[in-house]
Amino acid sequence: MTTVQTQLQTSPTTQLTLWERHFTLYFTARTVSLIGDAMMPVAAALAVGALYGISGVGFVLGTWTGTFVLLVLFGGVFADRFGARRMMVGADLARVLTQGVLAAAFFAGPPPFWLLVTMAGLAGAAAAMFQPGVNGMVPLVAREPQRANATLKVADALAQLLGPALAGLLITLTGAGTVYAIDGATFVLSALCLALVRPAPADPISPGTHGSSLRRELRQGWHEFRSRTWMWAVILIWVGYGVLLFGPLVPLSSALVGARLGPNAYGLAVSSLGVGTVLGGLLALRLRPARPLAAGAVAMALFTVLPLCVALGAGLPVLLACHVLGGGAWAFWSVMWATSVQTHTPPAVLNRVTAYELAGSVSGIALGQILAGPATTLASPDRLLLVSAGTCLTGCVALLAIPAIRTLRRAAPGSTGP
Repeated sequence: MTTVQTQLQTSPTTQLTLWERHFTLYFTARTVSLIGDAMMPVAAALAVGALYGISGVGFVLGTWTGTFVLLVLFGGVFADRFGARRMMVGADLARVLTQGVLAAAFFAGPPPFWLLVTMAGLAGAAAAMFQPGVNGMVPLVAREPQRANATLKVADALAQLLGPALAGLLITLTGAGTVYAIDGATFVLSALCLALVRPAPADPISPGTHGSSLRRELRQGWHEFRSRTWMWAVILIWVGYGVLLFGPLVPLSSALVGARLGPNAYGLAVSSLGVGTVLGGLLALRLRPARPLAAGAVAMALFTVLPLCVALGAGLPVLLACHVLGGGAWAFWSVMWATSVQTHTPPAVLNRVTAYELAGSVSGIALGQILAGPATTLASPDRLLLVSAGTCLTGCVALLAIPAIRTLRRAAPGSTGP
């Protein structure tokens, strides 16, 4: 464990010093880019969907996610080898280019499908270089991981609250080009803030990685990942969630809600999800369960109401309320999971372990997004979302039934390991 990490984790003034310069910069970088990112699902669902339908939305989203899955393991290795911060800055700059190209294309007229897919693939590759470092940076810039994760989750929630509604409004008033242009601008600010984050040593390189082969580093990350039963068991469940729940949720929900209540209603529903995420993040700031994953699994059972309300054709008030409840459940689980990974994994391999858990969980989402359109030829979207609801509840039962997950205890402050 580095000196910086030791000092950050053991300081008695945690409550007073969360908002140090390094965490403030990191928080700003994440918040502004999250606002832009929160606009993208609505932009894709509405702008791409209007041109190319459910299958088009699913394929564009699936291309982004599939590219991410293929490359995220390498992103984890590079983050451990060269430093998470450097990789994140480079990824932000790459996404300035992809979003700028799409903004120009939408301003010029309906963009060709091949351009949407190509830029989605490039943006997914950049995200694969960025995302493994998100977990690894938190212990470097914050004194207490759970408080930092909960605070970042609240920021994510506020982004989910503001971004979708803003995206729906901008698409209606100005078109999708403005949404992509704003997203590109958020990556500029994010890159600048991350470049200024320089805790010493800011970006530790794993001992022994200089001169190591890429294959050896991947193998070491895999060994650390598979040695933790609670971790790989959760990811197996999340693969199923990705295919049957998270992957099809946006394409199917946007089509059903948009057709029934209009595109603005879908934007409001996603914003309500953000309201719930704020509440879930605030709850995670206060509650410190002794068995965090068990508590998170109980919370995730409430996420079932989200696909269920869309499938049953709920009216707007019920639809929004269920999205609030689902957002809160998701936020609480996310904080418990991220904190468990950060505090039970050695810092030297944290980025690679994060890459493996991301690759596993996101791979199912990619498949679910791509299959969402073709699946509607076999069953109606509302029936498919009923399957999603059943999957959510079944997965929560499985999480609580596995002893390694159910009994995993909260790590003591300052401890990091298996």
